[in-house]
Amino acid sequence: MLFAVYCLDKPNSKDLRLSTRAAHLEHAKAHTDSIRLGGPLLTDDGEGMVGSLLILDMPDKAAVEAFVRDDPYFQAGLFEAVLIRPFKQILPAPT
Repeated sequence: MLFAVYCLDKPNSKDLRLSTRAAHLEHAKAHTDSIRLGGPLLTDDGEGMVGSLLILDMPDKAAVEAFVRDDPYFQAGLFEAVLIRPFKQILPAPT
């Protein structure tokens, strides 16, 4: 099942994001079989990172919650908010 995961960083957390980024990317790389799409949310000028957006293919919401809990960004307290919702892909049409 697909899930959209929207994570918004706490204000003024650039240093925390950058200091935990390598560990976060290692966590993500260990789950590439479940990640359909992922990357940072950017500031309006496209220069800074202010959150994360992922589309995950996992069996259920509990698996997604465990994935998020194990993310070094989450463990470091980077996120102000995390929203997890089931997602249905319409475009492009799934193969």
